[in-house]
Amino acid sequence: MLITILGAVFVFGVIVMIHELGHFLTAKACGMRVDEFAIGIGPNVIQKQKGETLYSLRLLPLGGFNKIAGMDPSEDAGDRGFNSKPVWQRFIVIAAGATFNFLLAIVIYFFVFAFHGTTIPSHEPIIGDTLAGNPAATAGIQKGDKIVSINGQPITEWKDITESLKGHSNHVVSVTLDRNGESISTTVIPRESGDRAVIGINPVLEVKEYGIGESAVQALIHTGSTLADMVQGLWNIVTGHSKGDVAGPIGVAQMAGQVAQHGFISLLLFTALLSLNLGVINLLPIPVLDGGHLVLLILEGITGRKLPEKALQYIQMTGVGLLLLVFVYSTFQDILRLF
Repeated sequence: MLITILGAVFVFGVIVMIHELGHFLTAKACGMRVDEFAIGIGPNVIQKQKGETLYSLRLLPLGGFNKIAGMDPSEDAGDRGFNSKPVWQRFIVIAAGATFNFLLAIVIYFFVFAFHGTTIPSHEPIIGDTLAGNPAATAGIQKGDKIVSINGQPITEWKDITESLKGHSNHVVSVTLDRNGESISTTVIPRESGDRAVIGINPVLEVKEYGIGESAVQALIHTGSTLADMVQGLWNIVTGHSKGDVAGPIGVAQMAGQVAQHGFISLLLFTALLSLNLGVINLLPIPVLDGGHLVLLILEGITGRKLPEKALQYIQMTGVGLLLLVFVYSTFQDILRLF
């Protein structure tokens, strides 16, 4: 339980802080007055006034905010107010939150590639582990065994195992192993998994190390491919091609706790993944989210006019309602998964 709580606090705290820091730094750079910079929601735990900004840490690390002067159209904040600035500056400030989330992921991936490396499956036909209850484990095949042949066919690479098992689902297969220099023969009955015959084994994982330059390239590639997968996944949900298993705050906290048990590097990678997710979700063109604000700014830039205050209020109320529905639904799904 403690690991779950600490893991969740770390992940939520980091991605929210970076997101809000993006808004904060760009608002300051554009000459806007930021009255409060808050991490978390709920009652204040710590707060400190420094200059014109109140910095606060709140009880629940499930969000955060910047109170930028003049964001409320009815507020007159002078020439340092949000709405007194040009459209392009306001656009930068709103887009900066998601941008910083993307940058955080790139930095984390770079750090992991450069100083830890990444694990890749070995090409050698050596068993990394066997899955309990699967044919290989039942046949007595063990971690560290090297598969020499299957049905008399020599095995020199891991891919040869898949080829040799093809078409043998639910049929007895003879396997020759090398276990610490000793030749061992056994039989196994592969089970069917989709269009493949499998026996429940995984290869040994090797650590691949990268140089600084290659780490930067790999970080960008990995970030780009992950973002593309997320966008495709969202599109599939919207178009009805995917059911979409939505996790709420409870589900994400549970995942953070489970990942934390595998070590700090795993927790960092999960943080990067969630940071990208937060960035993508925030850019959706939904009122109240950053993406909704960006759409309104684009319209203002095209027409040269701001929407009437009344219309903005209705749009924001709609956005709040949608977010509440999603929050309630995802939390309900999390609770159902607990039982």
